[in-house]
Amino acid sequence: MTIAAAELDYVRKLVLDQSAIVLEASKGYLVESRLSPLVRKAGCGSLSELVARLRTSKDQVLHREVVEAMTTNETSFFRDRHPFDALRDLVLPELMKARAAEKRLSIWSAASSTGQEAYSISMMLKEDFPQLASWNVRILGTDLNEEVLAKARAGRYGQVEMNRGLAAPLLLKYFTRDGLSWIISGDLRRMVEFQQMNLAIPWPALPRMDVIFLRNVLIYFNAETKKKILANVRGLLRPGGRLFLGGAETTINLDDAYERVQHDKATIYRLREG
Repeated sequence: MTIAAAELDYVRKLVLDQSAIVLEASKGYLVESRLSPLVRKAGCGSLSELVARLRTSKDQVLHREVVEAMTTNETSFFRDRHPFDALRDLVLPELMKARAAEKRLSIWSAASSTGQEAYSISMMLKEDFPQLASWNVRILGTDLNEEVLAKARAGRYGQVEMNRGLAAPLLLKYFTRDGLSWIISGDLRRMVEFQQMNLAIPWPALPRMDVIFLRNVLIYFNAETKKKILANVRGLLRPGGRLFLGGAETTINLDDAYERVQHDKATIYRLREG
């Protein structure tokens, strides 16, 4: 299936308006590949017919499905490893000392996709910080895409997903085999709450956070949207809180309220004092 230039422009604008995700004009091949399954699902004969329906229909479900189809949901357990090492070795020990009196921690995986990042954090807490069992620990995972959130809530993964970043001892300890799938333990599933959230529009009420993972998200937005998101994050971080971005992302030239902290191969951001 191919998409004409005018139809591509319409899809790009729809995605930008509803999610603030910037699709380059050169990404026609990506639009074609990701919308082809939706063409069949919607009972359309071509991409042109699907776009024509989008132009004239008030079917918000169809519009949402198109936007969700264009979101990137690449993830894996303990992805890129270094941020998790920094969380374990530096950030959590510091926060546990600072929060010892209240015994409360809130951690947010702000683009959780199918849940591996949030569940990786929960496994780390179980493995390396058993003393947190007596604390009030909240792990929140959010994503724009309802389909991937449903998978995250189910905690069911295929063998290929399990082979990406998850050590065998953790697999055997925290997952149960069910046919060709693996299901995460109820204890870990209960540690994580998942909810739908669009980072590009006004945010719902959220608790203030001690740790925010906002990794590999900002790269999809323009500078104005990046600045808005970082400002919102700034308002959510508790004193001493930490922000993790993706390896290709930075706050430089976007928000000078943050300062960069290097820990081994991981980059962490915190708010400047004063």
